[in-house]
Parts: sequence; structure tokens; C-alpha cells
Amino acid sequence: MPRPPLPYKEALAWLYGLQRFGIKLGLENIRRLIAELHIDLRGSRVIHVAGTNGKGSVCAMIDSILREHGRRTGLFTSPHLVTFRERISVNGEMISQDAVANGLTAIRGLVADWNPHPTFFEIITALALKYFSEEKIDIVVLETGMGGRLDATNAVQSDVSVITSIDFDHEKWLGRSLREIATEKAGIMKPKVPVICAPQRPEAEEMIRGRAAECEAPIEFVTASYDKTPIALAGSYQKQNAALAIAALRVANIDINDSSIARGLASVDWPARFQHWNDRIVIDGAHNPAAAYVLAQTWRETFGDQRAMLILAIFSDKDLRGICEALAPISDYVFLPKIRSERAAPPDELAKVLSTITPSLPYSITESIGEALAFARSKPNPILITGSLHFAGEVLAHLRGEPAAFEECAQ
Repeated sequence: MPRPPLPYKEALAWLYGLQRFGIKLGLENIRRLIAELHIDLRGSRVIHVAGTNGKGSVCAMIDSILREHGRRTGLFTSPHLVTFRERISVNGEMISQDAVANGLTAIRGLVADWNPHPTFFEIITALALKYFSEEKIDIVVLETGMGGRLDATNAVQSDVSVITSIDFDHEKWLGRSLREIATEKAGIMKPKVPVICAPQRPEAEEMIRGRAAECEAPIEFVTASYDKTPIALAGSYQKQNAALAIAALRVANIDINDSSIARGLASVDWPARFQHWNDRIVIDGAHNPAAAYVLAQTWRETFGDQRAMLILAIFSDKDLRGICEALAPISDYVFLPKIRSERAAPPDELAKVLSTITPSLPYSITESIGEALAFARSKPNPILITGSLHFAGEVLAHLRGEPAAFEECAQ
């Protein structure tokens, strides 16, 4: 007899407990999960997106345009900001708590004695794919979690591969050179499946072109930006992301019209990407130097020479110096709050990094996000909150008065 489903919070508690298995890149477990869960996406077209920066925005744009055109979509992205359910949506609606609980309960029973045990990301990928197969999706949009070649999402046959801007991030798993990182990202290419690619640095482009040739995959580098109609997401870089999204839909032979494109881009919602919470507060999830430099550029496009009250928290495994070097020139004062993550760099460590870059830039260490916001609001400058998507999510939960992501499965 099937086991009764776990309550939602208990199911999430089990899922988060799988993080003890760490990150294990590979496709054996996810292929076994797909087979034993009888996941069948043969009636759906699949758009698979990899890259370092911008892949979530591209996925959100593709999904929004398709929904405006009346297509039934499934969207799988990561990480989430406030609730786990953000990762999996159908037609713009997050997966329900009941569907999460039922799906995780079934998977837990299935994998109880597996060795090696599936990881956190393998389980949530299987959960998403099973949900999409049951919901009879027209078009599935999959964002890789990390890398591409050995990412769990790569076990699915795609109809188009999209590669956004590639830069340094996750070097521990993907490699220390841009060429090595590009090799992993380009691993999503499938034989004779078309590829849409953002402009890349020469060493990354060379590797990507070589991989496309090996796969006999037609490849298009999208160099133009989309500027025909307004985009709901701020920043000139989002025009490049929009051009990628549109090119992916075209090459996948999905019939879309200009009206659907315009409506989809005008209504796309992707929080923590230069998100204006109000007239003074901007929230952005920039978590590597390349993203931080783009953030600084977007800040200048929006606020000119006006500097920010910067509220900053970064994970300790990131390039602290590189991120701080990008953000210091647009900052008038920096607040370094303590946040609820074991991965966060201690505020005093961040303070030392900032002091070596710009000794004259004042800063304060605060006990909480609330305290940092209160101090920042007492100044006349606009406020920029950034450093990681986890931190952005914690801030959004604070501002909304909702439980943060780490509290969602608390018993």
C-alpha cells in the first residue's frame, strides 16, 4: 500500500536533510529516477538553459512570452528566494504544497535504500519532471542548477540548448579556467539540436564552437539586443537576455508573434534582479564579480552619480574581493548584517576585504537585516541590497513579513 503523504513541512525537512550528501555531479541517479518514476516528456518540447549569469532571467522571459501566446508551460529554476515552491511552476502558478508533499513522499519511499542516495538537487529535478509529465505541458523550460554536462537537468532530451554569459563561479566543481567552465556549460548540447548562445570571451567561444561542431549542432551567437518594446526587468543587460529568449523560441520552431513577445516581456516577473522594492530600495542577487559589475553598471544607468547605502552579505565560498571591488565605487556607506546562513562570510571578514580595497569607505556591522535597513533608511541615499540570492530572499521575506526560506520547513 502507498504510504500516506507527509505533511508539507515534514516533506521539506526530509528534502533539506539530503543536503548532507553535498553536491555530486552525475547523471546515473537522475536517469534511474526518471525511469522508475515513469516520467515521460515526449509530448513536450524542452528548452534547456545553462550559463553563469542571466539564465534565470532568460528562462523567465521564455516562460512569460509562451504563456502570453497561450501555451501551457512548465518552468524549473533555482535557487528559490522565499518559498521552495518558486522552483517549479505550471502556467505561472507555483506548485502546490500538496503536490510537493505527495511527490516527495513517493520519491522518499522509492530511494530509501539507494546507494548512492540521490542528492537534494537530483530529488527536486525529479519532482519537477514528474509534475510536468503529469500536468501535460506543451513546453518545458529547464534551468541548470550548476554547470551543465553533469547537471541533473541534462538527463532530459532537449529541443534547443541556450547558453547565457559564462564567467567565473563555482570553480570548485566546474574548473579554474574559463575554458574548463565553458566545457561544463556547453555539455548541455545534444547531437544536431540547435544552440543559441550569448556573446562570450574568446576562450569560452572557441570551446563552445568546438563542442557544437562535435555535436553537429547548428549554433547561433546572438549579438544584438532587443529594444523594440519595454521589458519589465531593469538594466540594459536584460535586453541581451530578451534577444536570447526570443532567438531560442524561434529556433525551436515555436510560432510566436510580436504581440506575445511584447506582452510577455512587459509582464515578466523575476524578483531580486535589480528589483525596485520601492522608490529607494533595490534588491539584486549578484553573487559573483561579473554579476556585480553588471549590477554596478545598471545602478549608474538608473541613479547616475548618486551612490548607494549598500547592504551586503556574501557566501564565504564566493570571490569576496572581486564582488567588493565591483560594488565599492557605487557605495557611499556599507552595512554588513549578520544573516542566518552557515555559508555566509562573517561580517568582520567582509569588513577587512572592503578596508583593503577602499580604506575611506565607511561601514557598520549590524546584528540583523532589520537593523541594517533602519540605519540605511535614516540616510538620504537610495539603498542597494545584494551579495547573494539567498540573502535577497531573506530580505524579501523580511520586507513582506513572511517566513524566510530556511524557516519554511521548521517544525
